Amino acid sequence: MDTTQELTEVQDLPYDVFAKACPSRGTLEHVTGRWGGLTLGALCEGSLRFNELRRRVDGVSEKMLSQTLHALERDGLVHREAQPTNPPRVDYELTPLGRGVAERLLSLIHFVEGRMDDVLQARQRYDETRGAR
Repeated sequence: MDTTQELTEVQDLPYDVFAKACPSRGTLEHVTGRWGGLTLGALCEGSLRFNELRRRVDGVSEKMLSQTLHALERDGLVHREAQPTNPPRVDYELTPLGRGVAERLLSLIHFVEGRMDDVLQARQRYDETRGAR
């Protein structure tokens, strides 16, 4: 597919994330926010319980992870399954839509991780030219 065809297909979409009132903007925020992206990436590895997910996404608070999971579930990206056991067991996994989003996010994550030496060098050059400490 060439770039012109891709642009035409994008222009034909009924949603425009650049428009202030577009509902896709909220989903994009959920997906690209710090905790949303990391949560989706972690769940790409497979189904996880809440505390397993919290350990995998180092630094996220219980409250933020809970809010993130609720938002991703509402957007149809994450499926929550509560097992009727004692104590209750809740598992989280990606939906097919969530898997598609997570795979694209992981591609970006791996690209950034692979280019961090370049980023760190750019930061150092920037800081040196601006006298940052």
